[in-house]
Amino acid sequence: MSPITIKKASIEDLETIKNVGRETFYETFAKNNSEEEMQKYLDESFSEEKLKKEINTPDSQFFIAWDENNPIGYLKINTGAAQTELQDETSLEIERIYVKSSHQGKKVGQILYDKALEIAGQEKKEYIWLGVWEENLKAVNFYKKNGFVEFDKHIFVLGTDEQTDLMMKKILK
Repeated sequence: MSPITIKKASIEDLETIKNVGRETFYETFAKNNSEEEMQKYLDESFSEEKLKKEINTPDSQFFIAWDENNPIGYLKINTGAAQTELQDETSLEIERIYVKSSHQGKKVGQILYDKALEIAGQEKKEYIWLGVWEENLKAVNFYKKNGFVEFDKHIFVLGTDEQTDLMMKKILK
């Protein structure tokens, strides 16, 4: 495997973000959800219109992980008013770390997480937070390994199915 590179995404990367997002979300969650619920969620959450709005949001940033010319994952972070819940000026939210199954276990998620940590440091944030599905034990354990602790829960709706996300944070200062 060649070295993984991380590049900040722009509106020109919309199609890449859409395709990687749909593929990785499906790979991760299809086995636990109905095909109908999955397709409904993918169509709504990864529509070009929705992604265009997310990419153009001033307090949101996307970073794509590349293995040579192949996009293999991405990171989406939010600060300020772009955060999905807390909207604390002293925090940074990791909204998504998505890695294709072909590259899981190859430290791509860690590289993307390290990018979020780097930006949080540059922006002098006091903590990083995120929501992760309680049944995605691989991700929960990844965040625990990186020093995150659970502080709350919230409901995530996939189609019509209500699922519980663990809210986790890591204090930086």
